Amino acid sequence: MEKFIQKASVLVEALPYIKQFYGKTFVFKLGGHAMLDEQLKENFARDIILLWYIGLKPIIVHGGGPQIDDLLKQLGKESKFVDGLRVTDSKTMDVVEMVLVGKINKDIVGLINHHGGKAVGISGKDGKLLVAKKIEMQGHSGEGAGVDMGRTGDIIGTDTKLIRTLELNHFIPVIAPVAVGDDGQAFNVNADIAAAKIAASLKAEKLILLTDVAGVMDSSSKLISNIKSPDIDDLIRSGAITGGMIPKVTYASEAIAHGVRKCHIIDGRIPHAILLEIFTPEGVGTEIA
Repeated sequence: MEKFIQKASVLVEALPYIKQFYGKTFVFKLGGHAMLDEQLKENFARDIILLWYIGLKPIIVHGGGPQIDDLLKQLGKESKFVDGLRVTDSKTMDVVEMVLVGKINKDIVGLINHHGGKAVGISGKDGKLLVAKKIEMQGHSGEGAGVDMGRTGDIIGTDTKLIRTLELNHFIPVIAPVAVGDDGQAFNVNADIAAAKIAASLKAEKLILLTDVAGVMDSSSKLISNIKSPDIDDLIRSGAITGGMIPKVTYASEAIAHGVRKCHIIDGRIPHAILLEIFTPEGVGTEIA
């Protein structure tokens, strides 16, 4: 009986958060182990459905870098990167679109629908959700100087009417980070940036980035639970925030500046991490406000 009482207590503790977030839009960037581990994928799908059933409006933006690398390798094509960005020639773009839009996106949609949700898969090309231009590397130094990045894009605009239409009809949008250019061609864009831009356009309640680390760590490898957006530049200059975490916190900060209430960087390897972050006062990652 005690264990059932504990379960009931957990539900009651979540009630204030359910009331607070009812009807609010949450943007999730799915990446890392949470996309590769079958059990974590199942957990994520069930968690999203739970949020949807209790009245939140979840939107999923997903990555797929490792899966793209695997297919390129099978095709005998080398993956090339400059400053962490994939060099995307026309053949690579075909593979990127095939993997992100044709495979990963539909797998996530199928998983959510299988467990009782109503998901619809789209890409940034649909309804001109994400508009991009070619990234130019002329201003970069070192190996990046003058490199032709091909169809690697920088997001210059968003149109979220399609997302709002899906929300109004009670669908869960699942978005592949493939954008469209003025020439009508596809562009490969960073999933973290796509999620941040979409969250900002929607003035989302939260932007939640699932990663393979506990969150933002300080110089002593201790988790920083809370960061104020104006402090981010100082943390980068001091070396507390380094490497791949820099663009995550930078674009999270920009999203907040454009109307997103809070951003969270959490460890997607933890089962039910998004529920712990949303419905507990302690959370499991780093909150940027």
